[in-house]
Amino acid sequence: MAIESLPAFTKPARQRWESIPAAVRQRLLSNVWCAHCRHETTITNFSGTIKQDDLLLVGKCAECHGDVARVIEGA
Repeated sequence: MAIESLPAFTKPARQRWESIPAAVRQRLLSNVWCAHCRHETTITNFSGTIKQDDLLLVGKCAECHGDVARVIEGA
């Protein structure tokens, strides 16, 4: 999935995500903890929302396809 193709982002989440440099976005996506695999993985098929001023990415583990999430704290 291309980072630039994010149809399931809310408008505020998309704005926050796009304000992060592309190289940092890629590192954030490839450094997500999977409780099932018990190690870091890459998040796939993700969506984004703002929750309490934090950007919340919710998607699937690239390895086991289980649910994973990544919180990016607000400024």
